[in-house]
Amino acid sequence: MADNAKKTSKKSIVAQAEAKADKILKDKEKSKSKGGKKQNGLIKYFKDLRSEFKKVVWPSKKKVINNTFVVLTGMCASAIVIWGIDSALTALVKLGLGN
Repeated sequence: MADNAKKTSKKSIVAQAEAKADKILKDKEKSKSKGGKKQNGLIKYFKDLRSEFKKVVWPSKKKVINNTFVVLTGMCASAIVIWGIDSALTALVKLGLGN
């Protein structure tokens, strides 16, 4: 009896999915047949862009300055480390070549 209930529920789920798919196809056909005025792709792009910019949470001036300081400090530290490694390897190469 449980198998029969499972089969029935599977059939109803399949039937519901098919009905939704048919509705989507009919809606697409209706929108094509209406021949409505299509929006220019470039205009739509900029309208979408404006709506997305409204959703952005911009950081405060203090946070931007702090993040900039952190990035610049990290870059300087990385540059010093790379310079140190380069100098050490240069010294090893000169020592190995006898210059």
